[in-house]
Amino acid sequence: MKQGPLAGLKVVEFGAIGPVPFCAMMLADMGADVVHLARPRAPLDPNDVMLRGRRVVALDMKKPAERDAALDLIERADILLEGNRPGIMEQLGLGPDVCLSRNPRLVYGRMTGWGQTGPLAARAGHDINYISLTGALDAIGAADGAPVPPLNLVGDYGGGAMFLAFGVLCAHLESRTSGKGQVVDAAMVDGSAMLMALFCRMTAQGRWTPQRGANMLDGGAPWYTTYVAADGRYVAVGAIEEPFWQALLERLEIAPDSLPPRGSRDGWDTIRAALASRFALKTRDEWAIVFADSDACVSPVLSLSEAPADVHVASRASFIELGGVTQPAPAPRFGRTPGEARAAVCGTEVAAEVFASWGVERRASAE
Repeated sequence: MKQGPLAGLKVVEFGAIGPVPFCAMMLADMGADVVHLARPRAPLDPNDVMLRGRRVVALDMKKPAERDAALDLIERADILLEGNRPGIMEQLGLGPDVCLSRNPRLVYGRMTGWGQTGPLAARAGHDINYISLTGALDAIGAADGAPVPPLNLVGDYGGGAMFLAFGVLCAHLESRTSGKGQVVDAAMVDGSAMLMALFCRMTAQGRWTPQRGANMLDGGAPWYTTYVAADGRYVAVGAIEEPFWQALLERLEIAPDSLPPRGSRDGWDTIRAALASRFALKTRDEWAIVFADSDACVSPVLSLSEAPADVHVASRASFIELGGVTQPAPAPRFGRTPGEARAAVCGTEVAAEVFASWGVERRASAE
């Protein structure tokens, strides 16, 4: 096993869905020793992408002996990750007060959609609900259509998992100076709001309109959108700056003076129609060749199955194969202490191995 930048960091992860496993995967990729505490009889696949890098121990937290085993691990951990509704961990006897009394330097990471406080804290929700209250969902979609969910990338992963990882590592860094742990309240609604910072600024400057699909970065601008090619597939255009725009027009063989000025939205429909008619003349892959050596910021829109074979993506090994499953490689990259993707380790013998390596007396009932 390579020694990533988080080598030596001990993390206890309580089984959850969505952002907690993704956060734990990120930490494990970077060398952290992440122990995943699973519910008994929970279906587990060692080749599950979202489970990679962890040792899995099945514990029934409703049994006192097995809850005590979890506390023994928590006593030696640097970070705890949990994604239950507020109050559930307290009901199990594993809330922050109990855990911090056992381990005062513990960073207790709590991942929820709505947060630990507020009128909706106890309510159910999913990514689409969290981003709907922060303005993110309303801003995504065509001008003449409904808001379009951006997969579950904004709430679960961007506003959730990555902010949880950032939060617990910030708190861990502080604990190394103070010797004191703390609770990190990571909420997807907060993270999603944070991701809208640029658009708050643009709104304040009068550069962003509430009209969906009518702005620079939401597909409204004809130089920052997608176009359908002759084969029905798409190309992406991001020619915002003037030199890139001129490069785009040159490769499309469009005379700049044949188009309305870019500075006025009144001419955007005319410009879009001109570009659309050109892109419809060649296939997606033909356009990829035309723009291959250009700074016009044009690229083919690839499917997930096509992406790993792209020349640039493949050259960086941005996707890897692990356990027969193609998946993203650890990111970001480190020059001296690279991360590493590893399959999860499951099985009845794993509990004894985990307890021994963490200096916990083996408990037969917790295997």
